[in-house]
Amino acid sequence: MLSALILSERVRCWPTTAPDYIAYHDEEWGRPVTGDDRVFERLTLEAFQSGLSWITILRKRENFRAAFAGFSIPAVAAFGQADVDRLLGDAGIIRNRAKIEAAVANARAALDVELSDLVWRYADPSSPAPKTLADMPAQTPASKALAKELKSHGFRFVGPITVYSLMQAIGLVNDHLADCWTREAL
Repeated sequence: MLSALILSERVRCWPTTAPDYIAYHDEEWGRPVTGDDRVFERLTLEAFQSGLSWITILRKRENFRAAFAGFSIPAVAAFGQADVDRLLGDAGIIRNRAKIEAAVANARAALDVELSDLVWRYADPSSPAPKTLADMPAQTPASKALAKELKSHGFRFVGPITVYSLMQAIGLVNDHLADCWTREAL
């Protein structure tokens, strides 16, 4: 089946030769991520990715980590207007006021919930293996429900598509293609 790209004798989900993408696919995407700060980081990066290519975020991820205090929820929740202004001037990240302010608001909302536990309640490890990229949904009933719950706690930039991307990225669903070498490794 040619639904995945063969690189270095391995079948992968994405048609790319970019080393950043290959490493992300092979070592991170779809692997379980837990812990409030780690889930907050991924949620924040997924929100910043909205409307952009994921490779842009991957290449700026270390800058994001530095700019957002290692994604420590208490540290980001304490950010004020001076921090927002600093982030708006930081060429190493995506300088979008709405997304920056959402990240701070989301950190404040995360102070009141066990973010990792909340998100992982929506795990669906039994989802069927997609055969092609076209078989992967953009959103699901679970992502719609999780987005709604996150919004009820005050989270922003957490629509069902962004939330589904988070679910895929941190292993709540296994959307590696059926013939991808990492599918069974998870």
